[in-house]
Amino acid sequence: MADERPPESETARVVFLPSGRRGTFAHGTTLLDAARSLGVYLESACGGRAICGRCQLMPVFGSFAKHNIDSKPDNITAFGDVEARFKTDFGLKADRRLGCQTRILGDMVVDVPPDSEMHRQVVRKRAEGRKLPLNPATKLYTVAVDEPDMHHPSGDLERLTRALEQRFEVKVERCAPAVLRALQKTLRAGEWRITVAVRDDGRMPAMIVAAWPGSHDKLLGIAVDIGSTTIACHLMNLNRGRTLTSSGIMNPQIRFGEDLMSRVSYIMMNPDSLPDLVGAVREAIDALVGKVVADVGAERSDVLEAVFVGNPVMHHLLLGIDPTELGGAPFALATSGAQTLAASDLDLELGEGASVYTLPCIAGHVGADAAAVILSEKPYKDDLLTLIVDVGTNAEIVLGNSERVLACSSPTGPAFEGAELTSGQRAAPGAIERVRIDAATLEPRFKVIGCDLWSNEDGFEEAVAVTGVTGICGSGIIEAIGEMFLAGLLTTDGIIDGAKAAISPRVVGDGRTFSYVMRDGPPALRITQNDIRAIQLAKAALRAGIQLLMDRLGAASVDRIRLAGAFGSHIDVKYAMLLGMIPDCDLDKVTSIGNAAGTGAQMALLDTRARAEIEDVVTRIEKVETAVEPAFQEHFVAAMAIPHKTDPYARLASKVPLPERTVSADTGGERRRRRRRGNPQEQTGETQPGDT
Repeated sequence: MADERPPESETARVVFLPSGRRGTFAHGTTLLDAARSLGVYLESACGGRAICGRCQLMPVFGSFAKHNIDSKPDNITAFGDVEARFKTDFGLKADRRLGCQTRILGDMVVDVPPDSEMHRQVVRKRAEGRKLPLNPATKLYTVAVDEPDMHHPSGDLERLTRALEQRFEVKVERCAPAVLRALQKTLRAGEWRITVAVRDDGRMPAMIVAAWPGSHDKLLGIAVDIGSTTIACHLMNLNRGRTLTSSGIMNPQIRFGEDLMSRVSYIMMNPDSLPDLVGAVREAIDALVGKVVADVGAERSDVLEAVFVGNPVMHHLLLGIDPTELGGAPFALATSGAQTLAASDLDLELGEGASVYTLPCIAGHVGADAAAVILSEKPYKDDLLTLIVDVGTNAEIVLGNSERVLACSSPTGPAFEGAELTSGQRAAPGAIERVRIDAATLEPRFKVIGCDLWSNEDGFEEAVAVTGVTGICGSGIIEAIGEMFLAGLLTTDGIIDGAKAAISPRVVGDGRTFSYVMRDGPPALRITQNDIRAIQLAKAALRAGIQLLMDRLGAASVDRIRLAGAFGSHIDVKYAMLLGMIPDCDLDKVTSIGNAAGTGAQMALLDTRARAEIEDVVTRIEKVETAVEPAFQEHFVAAMAIPHKTDPYARLASKVPLPERTVSADTGGERRRRRRRGNPQEQTGETQPGDT
């Protein structure tokens, strides 16, 4: 590699995934230096001296319309002698580069592999630890088999199946070829005592899928929730119905696009890229399987059942199906029904004969993950009108009771997860996750992930010295904006009040708008007007989708609200309602339900009756396609206000003192005030400047 750097007058844009952090750098800047300057925590034990080899990165090549970047191989320096040595001596993978040795020559998209991250994202997708019914598709049976007898000739398999029927009343009609080939040795090794795994899902004739000599008691299964941002895997004991361990990982497909439509667009623009996206998610799942079985001292061969849930795009990519038809109306699924196939069909290294089941999808943008949430919460069995919201880059919304159940999705984007915001980041140690702002002084205090102290408490700086305060994650940004609204820093239409700069130096000019400085740094963390607008757009899309379902049901309100998913589990429900993400409701009726999609996947893994149940329920769910609903835009505009343009949020106001309704003026930074309680016509009347 040449030592001479290109002229520093030339600059290039670089985006680091999966964090989404981006910046502009002079040509010749190393990727390691670029990562450090953006707060992308890349391992570098040697300080960039090319000794440790830990600062490994994966340049991603292609056209990224979302980032307006054409990432080309020529936009970084060529593979050099130092990297060649690491490739030969230390096994540096062919698709990876060392950040300290690779210099920027043009616009680039760069992926940070999980093993190169100094502070990994906290994947918060634990499924609920409830007791679940047990009737798995695969069961173990240990049985003694009669030895061969010249006077009563029959095959070993026939005597085995006869013993199973006599001892357990299990009628087996098929045997996996691999089991049959080894059956005679297995029987004799166990001295005619054998343990078999019999798969009987109630649809196909029962089949022996695995066998062990003598006694064997390990029978495991995995339930996997494939989100667009994270993948969560739960390892379960199928004999006892217990969750043994869980683990999660960032979805590596983020390097192809942070949201679903970006990935679909990437495939459209790069037709040969489908195997790359399919391979990325399958390899990540396979790596998760290796981790969870190692965590409990088991073997991959012990895993004989797997259940997968995910949104339609993730569902299709897992199955190797091109998702481009989901990129536009009528959003056609290749298949909406539940699928059963061999694990080997998905390139997963599980036990011999392992089976995979995917829950059915509901509609083009409402997938198997939403079906799993419905299975977990069972709104169709309750008289109360329940709203279930699974918030992610694509929010799934379910509304219903025992009479009717409706479902839709809404494109919220990655802003709720801290992505694409000025100081935003995904949840990781060092990220601000709790915020309070003093209404009189406008001074903030906050908590970060990995530290129990508030920022104004003694010992805080020492406690966060290792991780630092690196950014603001999704729950932090929601609380920050909510607190800014309560403190009078924000108008109802979401404009930062520049007049507050006379009160606090934390309100600073930012071009034609203003920003709020959360922390001076390093790094400096601020919330800009564009950040607030991104959250408004996301929450308005969510709220508009909810309103469409309420309109369809003729419901003026809901009885209770359930927030699902990693984001829903960690957000303070008061702030979610304060921002208008969800409709007005008694706060004690709004609860988080954890990773309900993961729980639904576990239910389908442990009980074949649950599979039949959800397959039947899905056929009766009414699907609403937000993209083609004429009223969506009207609801969206009304929902841009904080908390809402027309809904006074009376129930919330009875518990939380809401500020006066204020909107920005067209000129002079003046504001016009409207009392929240007052003339109803004034509350719902003509459009005010800035209301939209």
